[in-house]
Amino acid sequence: MQSKTTKIIYWISTTLIFLFEGVMPALFSQKKESLDAFTHLGYPLYFATILTVFKVLGSLALIIPQVPARIKEWAYVGFTFDFLCASMSYIAVDGFGFFAVFPLIVFLVLIVSYVCYHKMIDAKAAK
Repeated sequence: MQSKTTKIIYWISTTLIFLFEGVMPALFSQKKESLDAFTHLGYPLYFATILTVFKVLGSLALIIPQVPARIKEWAYVGFTFDFLCASMSYIAVDGFGFFAVFPLIVFLVLIVSYVCYHKMIDAKAAK
């Protein structure tokens, strides 16, 4: 894959992660519907605030180019745990359905971002 194509795919996938994990939680995590979902899954309400803070910080780490690579790696790891645990939580409480599958779809977008990120890093190191 050419470098320009890799960059385009990286920025599209990373922007989607930023929107889903940074912007949306920042705007909607304290709404009644979101808090009801947390309690429905058995989590305490303070966990919603903690999770939102880490989602916003992680999404900023991914979207800001000047953030060091090690911090970006930890953001990718954090989102991996977030998506997999979200899916498992929904399966445990509600069974297999849309809300169990959706985090896995976003996880695939995260994987695309991660792979493209490393291709860009490798291409930069090869120069």
